[in-house]
Amino acid sequence: MLSRRHFLRVAAAGAGAMLVAPHIVFANAATDRRFVFVIQRGAADGLNIVVPYADPAYAGLRGALAIDTSRAAKLDGTFALHPALAQTAQMYRSGEALFVHAIASPYRDRSHFDGQNVLETGGRAPYQVKDGWLNRLVAQVGSTQENAIAFAPTMPLALRGAARATSYAPSALPAASDDLLTRVSALYDGDAQLRGLWASAMNARGLAGDAHAKQDPAGVGKLAAQFLARPDGPRIAMIETGGWDTHSAQNARLSNQLKALDTLLAALRDGLGPAWGSTTVLVATEFGRTAAANGTGGTDHGQGSVAMLAGGAVAGGRMIADWPGLRNADLYEGRDLKPTASLDALIAGAAAETLRLDPQRTHAALFAQAGASQPMTGLIKT
Repeated sequence: MLSRRHFLRVAAAGAGAMLVAPHIVFANAATDRRFVFVIQRGAADGLNIVVPYADPAYAGLRGALAIDTSRAAKLDGTFALHPALAQTAQMYRSGEALFVHAIASPYRDRSHFDGQNVLETGGRAPYQVKDGWLNRLVAQVGSTQENAIAFAPTMPLALRGAARATSYAPSALPAASDDLLTRVSALYDGDAQLRGLWASAMNARGLAGDAHAKQDPAGVGKLAAQFLARPDGPRIAMIETGGWDTHSAQNARLSNQLKALDTLLAALRDGLGPAWGSTTVLVATEFGRTAAANGTGGTDHGQGSVAMLAGGAVAGGRMIADWPGLRNADLYEGRDLKPTASLDALIAGAAAETLRLDPQRTHAALFAQAGASQPMTGLIKT
């Protein structure tokens, strides 16, 4: 039997709010600039996304998993981009993307759940902080209308917190009729708690308009762009992708994952049109993977990975890396790419510069529990 609260969510989203493909989360902020966080759940292999082809130890560690860089876009004299990221390579060449390698959150173990908790809350240890850094960012910016909107059956942790939130999930099922929605509105009009939730859901439905979104990467990117491009739409977004845990058959699986990410980013860029020029997209994962291949054609849970900034607002066309090297003596615990850059610092700097906030205050608000690293600056065009 459906609870009243569950029925509210299902009916508002069009009689079927289960989203099994990437989830999207938005926040409506009082700014004309856009900040989008794309999380790669499952620990993306940074060493085969941005390939350190000039490191003499890379090929030996990776064996059959080593990327053939003759087909890859050379980013500089040390790094190349996986061939599946063709549109992203174009953004890099046009100065609209940059990469930060050997980067990680403060988390140093290898649990997906714990690593994602640290990444999304901005804490130093799992379950230390209860709300998400993206929710705290919304509070820093200020907002109009709804503070946040989640395209998911449940709110991602990064956006949970004091800021008000509603949800919208594209569905393949028939949309609820206006008559049904009118009846439900009347049903909840006298309920002090659910009346406001229903109004928020109806506002999200109105913003979605005639999107007819599909749950494939292109559809997700187009839907995100439709929301973000509206004058009265959200300005902060989260897009959730999964499937990055490549313990086996990695080459084919990673290529498919990266093609999907590349398609999503291109659809977002194309759908935003002129608004792309004021947009920053941050792509990051909870941790990286082992430097050496395992025995099943994949890699295992590791530490350092790569993060990406893309968008017309990004001062791109460059690599940022304090490269630690891949010799055995250079690896973290003899097995992982050693982190030399702070993901918290990248997030705080990119978010602050994009949204015209003070970087130091933003870092303190988002990552007060995570330590005293300084925010990265110079990431966004002035």
